[in-house]
Amino acid sequence: MVVTRRFRLSLEVVLKTLAVAACYYVAGRLGLLGRLTVEGVVVTPIWPPTGVAVAALLVYGVSVWPGIAVGSFLTIASLTTPQLTALITVAGNTLAPLCAYLMLRRAGFRVGISRVRDGLALVFLGGLGAMLISATAGVGLQVLTGRLDTGEFWSVWLAWWVGDAMGVLLVTPLLLVLVGAAGPVRLRRWKEMLFLGLATLIVVPVAVVGELSLLFLVFPLLIWVALRFQLAGSMLCALFASVLTTFEASTRQGAFLNLSAIEIMTKLQAFNGATALTALLLSAMVAEQRATRRSVRNACRELAEVLEHLAAGETPPELSDRRADSHTASLRTGDSASATDSHREA
Repeated sequence: MVVTRRFRLSLEVVLKTLAVAACYYVAGRLGLLGRLTVEGVVVTPIWPPTGVAVAALLVYGVSVWPGIAVGSFLTIASLTTPQLTALITVAGNTLAPLCAYLMLRRAGFRVGISRVRDGLALVFLGGLGAMLISATAGVGLQVLTGRLDTGEFWSVWLAWWVGDAMGVLLVTPLLLVLVGAAGPVRLRRWKEMLFLGLATLIVVPVAVVGELSLLFLVFPLLIWVALRFQLAGSMLCALFASVLTTFEASTRQGAFLNLSAIEIMTKLQAFNGATALTALLLSAMVAEQRATRRSVRNACRELAEVLEHLAAGETPPELSDRRADSHTASLRTGDSASATDSHREA
């Protein structure tokens, strides 16, 4: 029986690891569709595999880290013939999500992202902090192999770092919602949800595709969605806006017309970062306030019940239970004391 149980656990871990590797690879191929070239190096404004890796570690635990390494290696192999130096990039892409996971656990992160501190931890520890490792390893390898000049290090490093961080900020919360780790998605206000969905499909393309640079129109819509539907709605809206903006930037159309590569990357990353922070932190703030309101409402209800019992001259049920527990404990203490005295007399 013990051997069978261990075999099932091992098989489950292997299947989860393979699933993580496959999802990482698919996310990498999707992320490469919106790639840009900065100083002759291909970078992605949003790198979804980092979000997949962090979400997988938060849901399945640290045992699935080999899937991240395998997925990273397969993604590199799909672009070019892997060399021995590619192991450094694979190591960086694996260590960064692992460090993000460990730091988030150390900070008491909750996968439901129901507190502001959870949103801040995901931004500064899981996104901006841990992704320093992957960016430094990847760009440092380009410098060491001579593919990148030393003077071009910081511009490419910044683009790489922000792209990895955006993957965590935009993809990880959405995946946590999809797998149910962030709580169930309620569809009671489906009419409002449908209206907001249609508004998103209209407003976001108008703001992004037009040459007037109306990207700011996305934020009132994003705030509305975050206030009404919290994490599920806000992150879906933010991801849609960021992906559409990234494709427009890669083709240098719409709000990115007649801009240099550095200007495009700066404008794009500023928009993606502002979008992700607004959606994530505002939805966490609303969720925390609602949880506080529910706690206060429950406390008021319990207090009202206690007052009703006291007004009727009755003992509140909770107080009766506590007295009964105290009486039972005292009886047990007395019995043990009597037994001890009897033993001493004997």
